[in-house]
Amino acid sequence: MTALSNRPESPVTPADDEVDEWLESWEGLVSTQGTQRAGEIMDALRRRAATNSVAQPKVTTTDYVNTIPADQEPAYPGDERLERRYRKWLRWNAAMLVHRAQRPEISVGGHISTYAGAATLYEIGFNNFFRGQDHPGGGDQVFFQGHASPGMYSRAFLEGRLTETQLDGFRQEVSRAPNGLSSYPHPRLMPDFWQFPTVSMGLGPINAIYQAQMNRYLHHRGIADTSGQRVWAFLGDGEMDEPESRGALQLAANEGLDNLTFVVNCNLQRLDGPVRGNGKIVQELEAVFTGAGWNVIKVLWGREWDSLLSADRTGDLVRIMNETLDGDFQTFKAESGGFIRDNFFGRSPVTKSLVEHLSDDDIWNLKRGGHDYQKVFAAYDRAVSETDRPTVVLVQTVKGYGLGTSFESRNATHQMKKFSAADIKAFRDRMDIPITDKVIDDDPYSVPYYHPGPGDEAIEYMVERRRRLGGFVPERRRDRSAITLPAASDKAFAQSKKGSGQQQAATTMAFVRLLKDLMREKGLGERIVPIIPDEARTFGIDAFFPTAKIYNPNGQNYLAVDRELFLSYKEASSGQLLHVGINEAGAAAGFTAAGTAYSTHGQPMIPIYVFYSMFGFQRTGDAFWAAADQMTRGFIIGATAGRTTLTGEGLQHADGHSPTLAATNPAVRIYDPAFGYEIAHIMADGLHRMYGEHDLGEDARNVMYYLTVYNEPMVQPAEPEGVDVDGILRGIHRIAEAGAGERPVVQLLASGVAVPWALEARGLLAQDWDVDAAVWSVTSWAQLRRDGLECEAARLRDVEAEPRVPYVRSRLGGEPGPIVATSDFDSTQPDLIRPFLAQDFATLGADGFGFSDTRAAARRHFRIDAHSMVVRALQMLADRGEVDPRSPAEAARKYRLHDVTAGTSGTAGGDA
Repeated sequence: MTALSNRPESPVTPADDEVDEWLESWEGLVSTQGTQRAGEIMDALRRRAATNSVAQPKVTTTDYVNTIPADQEPAYPGDERLERRYRKWLRWNAAMLVHRAQRPEISVGGHISTYAGAATLYEIGFNNFFRGQDHPGGGDQVFFQGHASPGMYSRAFLEGRLTETQLDGFRQEVSRAPNGLSSYPHPRLMPDFWQFPTVSMGLGPINAIYQAQMNRYLHHRGIADTSGQRVWAFLGDGEMDEPESRGALQLAANEGLDNLTFVVNCNLQRLDGPVRGNGKIVQELEAVFTGAGWNVIKVLWGREWDSLLSADRTGDLVRIMNETLDGDFQTFKAESGGFIRDNFFGRSPVTKSLVEHLSDDDIWNLKRGGHDYQKVFAAYDRAVSETDRPTVVLVQTVKGYGLGTSFESRNATHQMKKFSAADIKAFRDRMDIPITDKVIDDDPYSVPYYHPGPGDEAIEYMVERRRRLGGFVPERRRDRSAITLPAASDKAFAQSKKGSGQQQAATTMAFVRLLKDLMREKGLGERIVPIIPDEARTFGIDAFFPTAKIYNPNGQNYLAVDRELFLSYKEASSGQLLHVGINEAGAAAGFTAAGTAYSTHGQPMIPIYVFYSMFGFQRTGDAFWAAADQMTRGFIIGATAGRTTLTGEGLQHADGHSPTLAATNPAVRIYDPAFGYEIAHIMADGLHRMYGEHDLGEDARNVMYYLTVYNEPMVQPAEPEGVDVDGILRGIHRIAEAGAGERPVVQLLASGVAVPWALEARGLLAQDWDVDAAVWSVTSWAQLRRDGLECEAARLRDVEAEPRVPYVRSRLGGEPGPIVATSDFDSTQPDLIRPFLAQDFATLGADGFGFSDTRAAARRHFRIDAHSMVVRALQMLADRGEVDPRSPAEAARKYRLHDVTAGTSGTAGGDA
């Protein structure tokens, strides 16, 4: 015998007659009254022991056996014979879908083994639990494990929703258009099929939690009745190592999200090998979820083990199950029944005798719990019956189950994408597929899919089960995308356009005032979902606490310390604000759930997520990418933006690059407004695009607006007469004209908080150097660049068409003089438009790391301030022979350009 792991046999303990009597009594109780009654008595004994100060073990894990005893399992309600029959067809078609896509001239990849191991987990849901969108109580939201997508396509094929042609378009979305299928669940790529993107592992769990929270939020606020809807998330045990997978578990428990079920497919393998070769991932996850307050159900062993466990009077079998490492369990399923007899059951004479009556084939066929309909159904049934807390079902499976010894439980199985002819034949025989050897031998890459026809008894059963549950899953209903909301009235934007008079107000405060007015709009305001990490007071959003209130499903059951204050902290089950704590990942997940409610619930919501700009796209860019895939709509507000506006906080808070990161996401429209009236027009445009009456197309609606706002106080100007609204929205508008005389001219471009520096530079150039300057507020460097690139792409698409002029060139191309551009971000921002302009172009940027100092000193250090603009403009004019060549040096000395204490651009103070 080859020993995989050295384990001691049962410990020998002294005889104790009194203990034996208690154990005999216990056994009698279990045998006569059942495990449920025994559990009730055990709970009573624990409580009594606690009152008598009797020490009890702190238990976060239970034995490595099924949580639900066999005598507590409900009868399976379906026809297991028919379900097993078409489950074989599902497995076959899913495997052939990937295999056929490996034809040498295509070879687009795919995953066979994940669905093979999880097929039962999904089929129990499809046949008994997952509610479709036509269900009277509304549809469930199901987060499918991304690598299992071939199984969902296979089921849709049997249901008549997909054709063979479409199956053959797997991972060929452009070359096989319109019949291509996306590799993983991608709603943007398949907007009638997938609802949730999940294959960026770790985002599925946290998004599912916040989806369940959003369901409750909508219900508590009276927007939608979601009381009958459930969120299911199918996850991998390896995926649970991602920080996002575990990071929000306590939220689900704290809020009592009993509408949430996690199903963790514990095949004990990650992508390259065991998850915990030297440990036990199921036990680890049980401890984590138990500690977080979840209901934990383990499904580890199939029904064939029930008689063995019942006969295990000494506990040796359970002990060996507890002690066997995951690496060993993986090996057992890659070996023979005889190997398991020797290396698992052979660890104790008692357990070896338990299987003496079984053949080696019988031992090898002892199933893991995740492949047993009865066991999985019992777990799901218990999960949906749980109240006041979420449930996780930890299911032990075999990766590649049913695919044959070349695939099952192998370390490389995740990367295995095709079969040999011999593998296909063996798999065909196991799945009872009526395909001849000749068909396989003629072309192994053209082995056909199998569908018995829509009139087959099993197919009719399959479709009928879905009809009773409310329709097909997954499904995304595109007609909900066109749902509109009433436009905000002019009154909502009036204060922003009026300016701040003689008072100073940062653009953060200008935005918050606008948000407050929008939330008062009838038919629109109640749809707004403000989302704030733990910085509402920094942004001035604490003004919303007393009226809008903070959402808490449990209300506010404590006496608030600041209850006498006007801006006291107030929580309510009907609260409008999502105050997520110090948790940008959770905020992004909540933003996604709210911003897709138009699709999941047919209820258009407008999430407005406000955060420290540094910690948005830098920290949770992957989440925003998934949000784009899910076609999320909403506003993302990067507050305290800029590399120099929050310099007192130092490097970690100095944002010089968030617009650059945001610009990598095609669904995000990026703006860096300078004034409140610009913010008003941008917000109005966003609301119109997302939910207004227009014919711009569905894709125009599926956008997120990223606005950077600042905490630097300034006088907010009133909106000028005849303001160029089109220019504001497209990315640039002129706010100050150059003189009409014969003096040299320069064009000064700036965005956001830098626009006042450009105006200051304009005055210095005129006063000190006899130079005229026009000033342009660039509300979006990124939008101007996208427009320019689209002009170039259009020319390539239609080489004979008249080239379209980029918008930035149409505005600036004919303006005299060189261009000097600055912002409070790094130089990549102004440089975005340089290729589309023929003028001499100088970029000033806050490149490098931030630091703690005054705003003026920091701006002088980076040479992005007003005086730096003046010197750079003079250099460019001198190079052109339009000013005295000594002027730049004179200006540098005059303004003490290299002395950071001489900077004057900007104001002090202003947290918001």
